Amino acid sequence: MLLAIKSWFIQHKTDVEDPLYEFKKCGENRYLEQAIDNFNPDLYHYLCTQCTPEVAEDVCQKTWLAIVEKRHYYQSQSTPKAYIFKIARNALIDELRKQNKLVLDEEAITQKELTQDRCFSEASSKQLYRAIKTLPHAQKEALSLQLEGFSLKQIADIANTNVETVKTRLRYAKQQLKTILGEPQ
Repeated sequence: MLLAIKSWFIQHKTDVEDPLYEFKKCGENRYLEQAIDNFNPDLYHYLCTQCTPEVAEDVCQKTWLAIVEKRHYYQSQSTPKAYIFKIARNALIDELRKQNKLVLDEEAITQKELTQDRCFSEASSKQLYRAIKTLPHAQKEALSLQLEGFSLKQIADIANTNVETVKTRLRYAKQQLKTILGEPQ
């Protein structure tokens, strides 16, 4: 019965190219719902590579709340996904700072932490995921965003840095992953 009643109130699904722009213009929830449907799985996966699943869930919610509260700030010059990830990144940094878990120093990871996972016999996705988690924050962030399909320019925009810095972070991240996973460089 509840499903039947609920279906009366559900608006027709939309499939616009930039649902955030449409949400900004008219404020209709169906565009926000489309954005959440389209981008939340990738957003959650990205955040899980940066922190615990519990924190990732919290940051996802904070991200969508920020998008609703500040919808008038959205500019359609970048992709909606890049805009969402930038807001999520900022919310994640705020959350990690609040928990005193943010380490931005490239050299903060110790050699002991790097060697803990060297016993991998093959680079399965689970092993790779664990290896990525051991990277310093900046490298882990750049690599995770690249794995999400963002271009170097988009990663630089999301991370508030320049493209050359992103390239360097990616290079170091890949070198460290090769070392961790026991592959020759």
